[in-house]
Parts: sequence; C-alpha cells; structure tokens
Amino acid sequence: MSHMLLHLHSSWQVDQAIPPGKDGKVVIRFGHDRDPTCMKMDKVLYSIEKVQYFAVIFLVDITKVPDFNKMYELYDPCTIMFFSRNNYYSGVFANTS
Repeated sequence: MSHMLLHLHSSWQVDQAIPPGKDGKVVIRFGHDRDPTCMKMDKVLYSIEKVQYFAVIFLVDITKVPDFNKMYELYDPCTIMFFSRNNYYSGVFANTS
C-alpha cells in the first residue's frame, strides 16, 4: 500500500514538505516500508487519503532517510508525526499483537 502514497526520499524533501508559518497540516509516517506494522498503518493512511484538503500525507523510510532518527527519536517500527506551522506532534504506533 505504501507505493500508493507520496514518499519523501531525502531530508531536503522532508524539510520542504513542512511549510513554516503556513496553515497547512502535514502528516508524515516514519518507519520501514516493509515492516508489517508500517504496512498496516500505510493501509489506514491510504484509506483516509481524502483528507488531503485538510492535511497532506507523506511516507519516509527511516532506513533510506536516517537524518531525523535521532532528532525525533524514531526508534519504534512506525511513528506518525503531525506538523502544523513548523511545530510537530507525534504519535507512536507499535505492534501490540
């Protein structure tokens, strides 16, 4: 399902996706594209993609773009972060099964 959502492939692209001082909302899923937990989350994100009028959804594979791992403490298999006006709010989604 991740192939149907927009991927950011560099730290520059991630920085550009988060517009400072604007009203737009950005949702970024940080994780591993092949991880089962991320695959479940990607399916959910794809199903709500119509919120694009309120928020833009992006995916970042933290193996390919590790620049934010330490800064945002991305140690879980799947982390969702919400950005608004260059501020972020994170939610951690770990496999509980």
